[in-house]
Amino acid sequence: MSDLEEKAVWIVTMLKQHGYQAMFAGGCVRDRLMGREPADYDIATNALPKEVTAVFPKTVQVGAQFGVVRVIITPHVFEVATFRTEKGYADHRHPDVVQYADARGDVFRRDFTINAMLYDPVEDKLLDFVGGQKDIQAGVIRTVGDPAQRLSEDYLRMIRAVRFAAGFRYEIEDATLRAIRENAEKINHVSKERIGTELLKILGGPNAGLGLRLLSDTGLLAHILPEVEAMKGVEQPENFHPEGDVFEHALLCLEIMGKARSPEFALAVLLHDAGKPPTFTKTDRIRFSRHEKVGAEIAGRIGRRLCLSKEHLHYVQHMVKDHMKFLPVQDMRESTLKKFLRDPVFDDMLELHRIDCLASHGILETWEFCKQNLDELADEEIAPPRLLNGADLIELGYEPGPIFKQILSRVEDAQLEARLKTREDAIEFVRKEFPQRAHD
Repeated sequence: MSDLEEKAVWIVTMLKQHGYQAMFAGGCVRDRLMGREPADYDIATNALPKEVTAVFPKTVQVGAQFGVVRVIITPHVFEVATFRTEKGYADHRHPDVVQYADARGDVFRRDFTINAMLYDPVEDKLLDFVGGQKDIQAGVIRTVGDPAQRLSEDYLRMIRAVRFAAGFRYEIEDATLRAIRENAEKINHVSKERIGTELLKILGGPNAGLGLRLLSDTGLLAHILPEVEAMKGVEQPENFHPEGDVFEHALLCLEIMGKARSPEFALAVLLHDAGKPPTFTKTDRIRFSRHEKVGAEIAGRIGRRLCLSKEHLHYVQHMVKDHMKFLPVQDMRESTLKKFLRDPVFDDMLELHRIDCLASHGILETWEFCKQNLDELADEEIAPPRLLNGADLIELGYEPGPIFKQILSRVEDAQLEARLKTREDAIEFVRKEFPQRAHD
């Protein structure tokens, strides 16, 4: 038993010793039945919030109107919620009326059957009023009760259904799937930030390609990522892309990627060709002129819409903008290649390139070339200490200005190409190459 589970059992035990009902609830019950290690444990009880706080020494009330108390047992935090029913969702998220209830009533307010079971770890007793265990065994995502009503209470549940189906490789039950398709446009009732959080969970999960296909099949993708939906039907040159159109290429990339290095990496993989639909031309052959630049702009709009942090937004745009730099890499000057290899996220860029190649023509010569250079070149060869800086140029009598950047760049290039090795070499090089800028 993990320390997390041990502490969760202790909370249940303490509540029961004080005369209350208490059970594990929701996702942790589901995960245990699936043989997965729960990431957290939520506890449901008939104890009121003030009664919960009286039992435990360190608590924080975070949702008093919903009867939710956080019990803190360092380093873990557990949510303990009073059994409740909910009615009316005028804003399609928050209930208008919350009433305390019994265990059965609490279960019927939950989203999907696989998330609506209770388990008493002290008595080793499972409470399943909605067939959640049966749906786990069958591999089915099904709403609790009427699908249209359950989804209308919080339309984010439509994306959550996709996330669970993709992550567990389950099927979405017919009535639930039909309700999602019929209400897909209502995902616009949900805040962009919440959509972004859920979408990144899908992309960062184990089956992002399946998740993307389900988002498209349910009609949700057209509303949350219309730029990706626009990839459908956009032709590509068959000799480079035998896999099909741009959308099929994106799907295949996500499938080859497997479990993403990070959700932001997965988003970059998904969007690396987002610039192809608006740059498509077909004359003597199919062209996508500067699609990487246009794609980076599109990725920026999407990232801001999904409320990415500035750091993650810059990362995704950088990955998209520079993914075509690999094409001429074997013909690069030595200095240009070394600067490319020392990019702070080059490992991720190289992995995106590998995925991109495997999802199209399958040729990995460029990837192998870069890997070989990374293996053979020492860090000090790729990023050696500078031989000169701006202060050195001033000392040599040069007037500060834009020319400094040009001079220092030329010095660095010569250093990276092993034409300059010492500070003295660099000074002589500058005086020879830029004599007109020196003062007498």
